[in-house]
Amino acid sequence: MTRAPLLAAVLLFTALPCLAADKGDAAAGKVKVQTCTGCHGITGWKNPYPNYHVPKIGGQNFDYLVSALTEYKNGQRNHPTMRAQGESMSDADIRDIATFLSSLAP
Repeated sequence: MTRAPLLAAVLLFTALPCLAADKGDAAAGKVKVQTCTGCHGITGWKNPYPNYHVPKIGGQNFDYLVSALTEYKNGQRNHPTMRAQGESMSDADIRDIATFLSSLAP
């Protein structure tokens, strides 16, 4: 009998607490998200340049929010306002905001 399945199970269960640690602090995110509410919290709001509807982010998927904010931070997504917001955030800020927003009802 090989030990590979047992080793894989041990590694998986060892890694699970690390995966959970990737989430942020929702209470801290609630404070940090105030800047986002100015655009993303207003029903029917349109960004004047370019003219498009600003998406609702409350209730959005945690992983998507982390990915999007990180891409703005790193310049992989091109929107001047969001890039400036992303560049001002630490990785912990991004996780905190994503944790809070993903906990809201869509």
